[in-house]
Amino acid sequence: MGSLTLEVLFAFALASVLIELTPGPNMAYLALIAASEGRRPGLAAVAGVALGLSVVGVAAALGVAALVSASDLAYEALRWAGVGYLLWLAFDGWRGAGRETIDFAPLGSSNWRYFRRGLITNLLNPKAAVFYVAVLPTFLVARDAVLGEVLILSGIYVGVATAIHAGIVLAAGAAHRFFDDPARARRLGRALSLALALVAIWFAFKTAR
Repeated sequence: MGSLTLEVLFAFALASVLIELTPGPNMAYLALIAASEGRRPGLAAVAGVALGLSVVGVAAALGVAALVSASDLAYEALRWAGVGYLLWLAFDGWRGAGRETIDFAPLGSSNWRYFRRGLITNLLNPKAAVFYVAVLPTFLVARDAVLGEVLILSGIYVGVATAIHAGIVLAAGAAHRFFDDPARARRLGRALSLALALVAIWFAFKTAR
C-alpha cells in the first residue's frame, strides 16, 4: 500500500464517517425515499449513490475533479445543476404525495428509477469532487502517490458512505408501514419533500465559493 499505513487508513475512514454523518443531500433524499416508498427503492437509490461516488472518485484519481475544482465556470455549472436536480426531486416528491393513492411502478422499473436518481444526484454534486480534491490528498503521505493509493482511499470513502446510507434507509424504512395510511403518507411525503427543498437551498449556499 506504499505510504498508506494502517494508521493513515483508520484516520481517513474516521474522517469519512464524520463527514458522511453531517446532514446533506444524500441523507435527506434517501430518508425521503425509504420512508415514503419502502426499503427496496431506498436501497436501490443507495446503490446509485455508491456508483456516483465511485465514478467521481475515479475521475478525481485521473485529475478530472481537480480540473472542475480549479475552474469557476465548471464548478458553478455543476453546482447549480445539482441544486436544480435536488429541487426537481423535491417537487416530484411533493406532487406524488398529493395523489390520492401512491402510484408504485413495477418493482424493476421502480428500483431502476431510484437507482438512476441516486446516481445522477451524486454525479451533479460538486462537494463530492471537492472532497476527493481537498480532503483525500491530505492523507497521502507521499506527494507522488500512485494511482492505486488514491483509488484505495476512494474505495474506503465509498464503502463508509454506502454503509451509512444503507443504515439511514433501513431506519427510515422501518417507519414505512406506519405511513401506509394515504393521509399520513401524504403528510410525510410533503414534509420530507419540503425538507429536501430546504437542503437544496442550504446546499446552494454551502457550496458557494
